[in-house]
Amino acid sequence: MNIVLMYPETPYNIGNIGRSCVLTNSTLHLVRPFVVSLDEKAVKRSGLDYWPLVKLKVWESYEELLAAYPNSSFYYATTKTKRKYTDVKYEMNDFIVFGPESKGISAEIREKNEKTCITIPMIKMGRSLNLSNSSVIILYEALRQNNFDFEV
Repeated sequence: MNIVLMYPETPYNIGNIGRSCVLTNSTLHLVRPFVVSLDEKAVKRSGLDYWPLVKLKVWESYEELLAAYPNSSFYYATTKTKRKYTDVKYEMNDFIVFGPESKGISAEIREKNEKTCITIPMIKMGRSLNLSNSSVIILYEALRQNNFDFEV
């Protein structure tokens, strides 16, 4: 599986998600620009001793990422859709894309990919779940559907 963080803003989320990627044999993709340094103590602290093991790919742009995987399926996690993340049939090489913590995936990207936008149901009280929690919820559903077939 592939987790994509577009323009991530919080080092703790990057570290936590990286750690989850290591333990599920998934790849973490980061799309620039991002305001944090991957050398920051917070990234390494939350990633613990797993951080050097992260399969990490850094992209200069969202378009560069898409061009590198033209035949892959991309799912866009957002609170602005009705399609539940559990309504999707995931394949092991799919990409699950998350926007920046402060604003999520842009309207332009959501509109172009309306059929592959997914959401985690929650009550209306809050804006959204934490990014690292959301990524793990969807990642584990995708892995469950594929019988946790980690190729290690």
